[in-house]
Amino acid sequence: MEDLKKAILEFAETNKKSKFYFNDMERGVKEKLPDAKTRDIKKAATALVNEEKHIYFSTGSSTMYGLKGRGQTEDH
Repeated sequence: MEDLKKAILEFAETNKKSKFYFNDMERGVKEKLPDAKTRDIKKAATALVNEEKHIYFSTGSSTMYGLKGRGQTEDH
């Protein structure tokens, strides 16, 4: 799972946008790790949120992910 977390963090740091949908993150991770399964990527993303390296951002109709401390969030 550590390699998935690393790929997610790399995607988040190099992405132009500060917040992104899961599908975008999944595509970015699969470019680096083509054999990654969607469920495992979701578990790694949730673990990063629990470790407070990522944040959830809800737009009301959908949930996005973001790198903690990057961009404007509710707690800024």
